[in-house]
Amino acid sequence: MNRLFAGLDVSTQSCKLVVIDQDEKNIEFVTSVNYDEDLPAYKTRNGVIQGLQEGVSESDPQMWIDAVNIVFRALADSDVRQCDIKCIAVSGQQHGLVSLDDQGLLTRTRSKLWNDFSTLEECKLLTDALGGQGAMIDEVGNSQRTGYTAAKIHHMRRHEPEAYEKTALFFLVHNYINWYLTGGVSVMEPGDTSGMALWNPVTGAWSRKVIDAIDPGLMKRLPSVTPSDKSIGHISGAIAKEFGFSESCVIDAGSGDNMYGAVGTGNVVPGIVTISLGTSGTAYSFMEQPYIDPKGEIASFCDSTGHYLPLLCVSNLANGYNQLLKQYDLSHEAFNQVIHSTPAGNHGRMIIPWYEGERTPDVAQAAPLYFGFRLDEFTRENLCRGVLEGHVLNLYDGFQRMPLNVREIRLTGGLSNSDAWCQCIADIFEAETIPVEGEGAALGAALHAAWVWLNENGDPSDIEEVVEPFITLNEKRRKIPSASNLAVYRKQKELFNALSARVRGLAAADPFELRAKLG
Repeated sequence: MNRLFAGLDVSTQSCKLVVIDQDEKNIEFVTSVNYDEDLPAYKTRNGVIQGLQEGVSESDPQMWIDAVNIVFRALADSDVRQCDIKCIAVSGQQHGLVSLDDQGLLTRTRSKLWNDFSTLEECKLLTDALGGQGAMIDEVGNSQRTGYTAAKIHHMRRHEPEAYEKTALFFLVHNYINWYLTGGVSVMEPGDTSGMALWNPVTGAWSRKVIDAIDPGLMKRLPSVTPSDKSIGHISGAIAKEFGFSESCVIDAGSGDNMYGAVGTGNVVPGIVTISLGTSGTAYSFMEQPYIDPKGEIASFCDSTGHYLPLLCVSNLANGYNQLLKQYDLSHEAFNQVIHSTPAGNHGRMIIPWYEGERTPDVAQAAPLYFGFRLDEFTRENLCRGVLEGHVLNLYDGFQRMPLNVREIRLTGGLSNSDAWCQCIADIFEAETIPVEGEGAALGAALHAAWVWLNENGDPSDIEEVVEPFITLNEKRRKIPSASNLAVYRKQKELFNALSARVRGLAAADPFELRAKLG
């Protein structure tokens, strides 16, 4: 019998299950649930409950459990021998807060998500309590940001004290799914936990200073942190019986979706950068030593292999692009054609695409900026080029501070299917860029499950050895930086940096002089 391994990705908008055959090096099964379409009772749009206050982004954690059950039922109804699955790993959207009482019931029926911007005041309170941003970065390796979990906990204690007092356990999303799968194991692991801004990824310890600034009693509500490269227990007997798993199936420690996105794109050795193009945009790379950004804009994360994964995240990416397609009734291919008919650099016309609160740079109350457009220049062509370049420039503007020697950029996420996006990233980042085919974080979770199980069962394996046979690069769509575009994009990057700084009140070069150089 072949050894099978499963990966679950519980993301913002959907839940995906991937099963791989480690012996045959095949992907055996893929299925998914779209929350909006397949679980309409939760009344979400893009996986988020509607009708909440501005800046609030929340979902019902029970929706994620229902989705897991649906994909498990689809697996049970398939031809795959789920009883041969040796290990399951869970990838979860990062930073979301789930709270349980001592009976395992939700003390808050909605989870604040990574893109919730309602905790700006709590971020400031925590930062001031520690003596400023520099002191905070020294303490936890990161600044306090609305996306991170510490401010979410503080917000709950300040505004919903009764729910807070009833809480016995705080979880991240993937920890909550692990708790469900194991029938009650409550642990965390370094990868996802390093995005809480409560735990230091360099020292590997909880910050008593930040915890005490929220509540000295918080520590007893936080699970222990165990290694990412170990299993945490067996699948619960009830789930095994209901869906046909073997009771010997173990549950991997799991991690955040970015950690498993790295595994699923082969980003497990130095020199490779993964850029995920989805609801948000992320850029991250495997590193053997931690990187702490003195500005706190590059997230200092651990990965899921015992190493490090510095990560840049921008909140605005697919939102501006998708709205533009809708506004002009464009298909993805039609958008590509429009871009091919317009010049790189857009003759100095630029859009800073902060359509909603932005995470990098940290501008929770952001608004977009249109620069260099005359009254007759708000055309479909100029706006398409402006939106594309604006999103990529915004991603690059933060990324450039990472101390990396980039060998190759690997793209994942829906927009990686666009040639226009692939080429623009290659040109602006000045690196060869190639889409990765496959299932991203869910595949990464399945591969990690295989790696953990092999190492725990007498077959020690290197993570690269396990991952490499499953990574499919789309060589036909590899993009090399266009020599004719490099000069104009170098000027445009300088202009974008100046505009971004000036609008935030920071010293920078004169944007009008820089625009004149673009011609």
